[in-house]
Amino acid sequence: MSDLTFWRTEIWHPLSVHFPIALLTFATVAKLVALFIGPSSSVFWKKMGSFLLYIGCLAAWVSIYTGDMADGIVSRKLCDPTVLKDHENAAYNLTYIFSAAALLDLAILLNLIKVKLKLLSVLILVLLLVGSGYLIYAGHLGARVVYDQAGGVNVPTSDCAGF
Repeated sequence: MSDLTFWRTEIWHPLSVHFPIALLTFATVAKLVALFIGPSSSVFWKKMGSFLLYIGCLAAWVSIYTGDMADGIVSRKLCDPTVLKDHENAAYNLTYIFSAAALLDLAILLNLIKVKLKLLSVLILVLLLVGSGYLIYAGHLGARVVYDQAGGVNVPTSDCAGF
């Protein structure tokens, strides 16, 4: 029963990973809403999208860190560790893409770039959409690690004697 403690390192990743999933998804949705609504209320949606993007990027880097901590524990228990490696690669890709979008968005906010604002906003939106694709793919692979291969979860004995 002591194996079911909350403080197992491999448990921290699933606890932290859901924040960037929600925050980055809603950041993308907010930026899309800002594109399609009138200019009078788009300022709110742009600011909300930017805020969610910044916080979501920080949360994504925390998830990368906790995922690296869990990797050494979980990878030894998996039948096919290539799924875990693909999950890790997709997670790094999405984090880099969303971070690039956040840096460009911050550059707009601070007036650091002298490029056409509309062109840069479109580039940020494209990065958010591509990052969201990687987010879906990484989530799918993470679910395969957990549900197909029981990565990071306790598999009880057939008679459930531990409970």
